[in-house]
Amino acid sequence: MKIPSKDKPWIRTITPEITLPSLKDNTADVDRLIKAVKKGLQIEEVSIDFPLIKSIPGVLRKYDYHVHAALFENKNSLHLIDVFPSGNNNSTYGLAVDLGTSTVVLRLMDLSTQETTDETSFHNPQIEIGEDILTRIHFAIREGGLLRLQDLLIQRLNKEIDKLAKRNGIGVNSIIGLSAAGNTTMTHLFLGLDPYWICREPYIPVINKPELFKSAELGLAINPQAPVLVFPNVGSYFGGDLIAGILASGMTKQNEVSFLVDVGTNAEVVIGNRDWLMACAGAAGPALEGGVVGMGMMAGPGVIDKVVIDPETHDFEIRTIGDHPAVGICGSGLIDLVGQLFLAGMIDQRGKYFKKRCRDRLINIDGVNHLIVVLAEGSAAGQPLTLSQPDIDALMRSKAAMYTILTTISNTVNIPMKDITRFYVAGTFGLYIDPESAITIGMIPDLPLETYVSLGNTSLEGANMALLSARAKDDIFRIRDQITYLELNVNQEFMNLFSAAKFIPHTDGSLFPSVKVRSS
Repeated sequence: MKIPSKDKPWIRTITPEITLPSLKDNTADVDRLIKAVKKGLQIEEVSIDFPLIKSIPGVLRKYDYHVHAALFENKNSLHLIDVFPSGNNNSTYGLAVDLGTSTVVLRLMDLSTQETTDETSFHNPQIEIGEDILTRIHFAIREGGLLRLQDLLIQRLNKEIDKLAKRNGIGVNSIIGLSAAGNTTMTHLFLGLDPYWICREPYIPVINKPELFKSAELGLAINPQAPVLVFPNVGSYFGGDLIAGILASGMTKQNEVSFLVDVGTNAEVVIGNRDWLMACAGAAGPALEGGVVGMGMMAGPGVIDKVVIDPETHDFEIRTIGDHPAVGICGSGLIDLVGQLFLAGMIDQRGKYFKKRCRDRLINIDGVNHLIVVLAEGSAAGQPLTLSQPDIDALMRSKAAMYTILTTISNTVNIPMKDITRFYVAGTFGLYIDPESAITIGMIPDLPLETYVSLGNTSLEGANMALLSARAKDDIFRIRDQITYLELNVNQEFMNLFSAAKFIPHTDGSLFPSVKVRSS
């Protein structure tokens, strides 16, 4: 990802022409370096932190005053990060980080070429404390709990950073910047800030717009003077990962009105264009993440991500990630499955099984109806994979919440769904979701399929953009200040619309004309 020519990096390097000291020129070493940098970059102000000042005389003499200087811009001033020997390889690097609740992703960028050098991901080590945010917040209240949560994350980040550096033959000291995007709680835990009030009325974070940090302040094993850019948040339930998503989508550069949806632990929704943004968040994610459904799992090898049911024979065609034996089903696969069950007449509008149409696939376990999705011989465990009636009920609530969130925010800004020109879907969910299936179950509006655009990991992409570009770095704070947040907890319209959306596709069939045609 290269920055546009009219843009510029906020982390930059220069090989300054430093005059050698002499009896006729006894300028101090630090002053000599600053003077050369100012001249080379045509700037007025350069500052240096004291720990770096102490090392400069030795470094300058070690390399005979032939050095490469790295600096970062903040508030119209440049700050020296470090000086390196000048030579054939003056490459410096930065890290873009997606601070996910479940998965953390690191992308190593060559700042001189603006190209990706390497990328890695790993399960968030805080999962050992709790898989969900609330459990981690409650743990943070205990004595030493907050420090433990931060340490788990920082230590694992350092381990993975070291692996990336060694794999690519670079020193960690040459990593001179880091940009991180995460939800509000993950940001707090990364910074070691108390998240106690995030989940308690009136839901107040410690900070919404963090200043730049130095990596040494956070214990990160990169260049100790490297700036760390942490994305701002709007409040407790709309964090920097969503601001990164808005940035990555480009919706604030467009005149047309767009939707951005990111489904994770919650469903976060943004509507707007270059002039305005409105956002809200609601609990529509857990069943889609696999946290509620019995055979639900996060996307990975062997996880079902696509289902097709023959409407006549009711034969199931199952696709798994990597074509491995089936181990479970992810959110997109679950939406496919339930949509196909409805179109095949195996469930009704309420999501209840039709025993006659399900035939011998429907079994009863402890008084609960289960549908055999994968026979024992097709599963990795050698046992059937089944979808219970409560599993479908959980999805019905999640899909109803998702559609109701979209309807409520659309009604609030008085823009009909049909006038939406782009509907961006972010995250892992967006990578795998089939919009046609999501329309079938009434989860998203019945818009032309080309309206829907899958963006993938926008949290990482946004962090990457802000790492490379001064304009993007400034944009994230403009975006943050541009957002109007809609609180759904006290919205009566939401509750009224929710009841109507708990049917497939909806109690008002006219909202989903294409589903009516396909299911007839």
